[in-house]
Amino acid sequence: MQSILSATHLTKSFSTPEGRPFTVLDDIDLELKEGEIVALLGRSGSGKSTLLRCLSGLVRPSWGEVRYRGQRVKGPMPGMAMVFQNFALFPWLTVQQNVELGLEAMGVPAPQRRRRALEVIDLIGLDGFEKAFPKELSGGMRQRVGFARALVTNPDILFMDEPFSALDVLTAESLRDELLELWSERRIPTRSILLVTHNIEEAVLLADRILVLSANPGRLMAEVTVPLPYPRKREHPVFVERVEQVYRILTTRPGLEQPPAEAIGIGHRLPRAPIGALEGLLERVAEGPGFGREDLSKLAGEMQLEVDELFPLLDAAELLGLAVVQEGDIRLSPLGQRFAAASSNTRKKIFAERMLLSVPLVGHIHRVLQTRPNGRAPEERFVRELEDYMPTEEALAVLAIAIDWGRYAELFEYDYNAGVLYGEGAPSPGT
Repeated sequence: MQSILSATHLTKSFSTPEGRPFTVLDDIDLELKEGEIVALLGRSGSGKSTLLRCLSGLVRPSWGEVRYRGQRVKGPMPGMAMVFQNFALFPWLTVQQNVELGLEAMGVPAPQRRRRALEVIDLIGLDGFEKAFPKELSGGMRQRVGFARALVTNPDILFMDEPFSALDVLTAESLRDELLELWSERRIPTRSILLVTHNIEEAVLLADRILVLSANPGRLMAEVTVPLPYPRKREHPVFVERVEQVYRILTTRPGLEQPPAEAIGIGHRLPRAPIGALEGLLERVAEGPGFGREDLSKLAGEMQLEVDELFPLLDAAELLGLAVVQEGDIRLSPLGQRFAAASSNTRKKIFAERMLLSVPLVGHIHRVLQTRPNGRAPEERFVRELEDYMPTEEALAVLAIAIDWGRYAELFEYDYNAGVLYGEGAPSPGT
C-alpha cells in the first residue's frame, strides 16, 4: 500500500508560565497508508488529540516533520478533513449551510456547493433536514452533519477526534456501522482514516492497526494489527484476543512495580480518580469470582468503563498501595482487600495514612496547614508551586484532585468561595 501521510521525529512541547518546557509528544514516527483505518489509543495524558492536530496541520510540531503525499505539512491542506468530538457546528447556520462552509472557504461556486452538499447530506442519512438548525437535531444527527461537512470536501484523509464519545451507546454503534459501510463499499472518496479513541473495543471494531501511546510524555509504545474482515463480531476469538492484548500493553511497564513514594514529588500528576468510583472498583474486584484478581477487559465491559475512566482508577489504586496492575489484570493487595471490606470510617483512616505516605502533594498541603497559626492557606499558593512542573490548567486540575482526596480522608477542608484550604479544627474562612 502507498504511503499517504508520515511523521518523523515529531515532538511537541508547550511552556509553563515560568517558561519551562512541558513535553506532550516525544519523538513520534508513524506512517499512514492508503486503504487503512488507523486508531490512536492511550491513557489520558498520552497526547492523542495533540498528535492528531499536528498530523492534520492544525498545530505545528516543536520538532520533526509531517509529510502528506511528499509535501511538508505546515498548516491545514487540501485533501484533509476533521470530524470533532463536540460537533463544532455553527448554531446560526442550517444543516446545508454548515455542510457548505468548507466548500465556500475553498472557493467552490455556489451551484456546485449546493449540489455537493445535498449529495453528501443524502449519503449520510440527513435527507429532509437540509433547512434545520443544529438546535433542532439530536446529538447523533449533529454528528452526522459533522461527518457530512468533512466528507463534502472529498478528503484523501479523514481525521476523527473521538467522534462517537459524546453520543449514547446505541447512536454511536449505529453511526460506526454506517461509516464502516460507506468505507467498505467505497461510497466515499476517502483513502485513509485516522481516529483518536479512548474505547479499546471501538478501536478493534474499526481499525486495521492500533497505535498505542504511552503517557507523560506521549511516545509510540506498540502497534497492534487487527486481521479481521468487516463487519467484526465482538465474540470472535481474534477480536477478544486483540482487546486483551491492548489491555496488556497499557498495563505493562518497563519496571514491574509502582515507583516508590519517595521517587515522586509534589509535581506528580495525580490520576483523575473520583473517590466513589475508586471504592466501587475495589469492592467489585474484592467481591468478584477472582477473589481479589480480575481481568481488566472483562471488568471494563461489566462496569462500562472506557480507558480514560478505568486507568485513572487503576493508577490511583496502585499509587496508594491498594492494588497491583500488570499484564491486563488487577490484583488487590492485602491492604486493598482490607480497604474494600472496611467500614466508612476505617476506609478514611486507611486512605489518609496512604496519602501521607504516597502522595507528596497531599502531605505537603497537610504540613503547611499544620504549621500555619490560623491553620489556613490560599489555594493560589499551591497552584504556583505546581506551575513549576506543569501548565496552569493542569496544575488546577491536579490540585482539585488532591483537595477531593484530602477532604474525603478528613485531612483538611476547603472553602470554594474563598479559595482557601484549612486544617481540622481551624475555623472556616466564612466564620
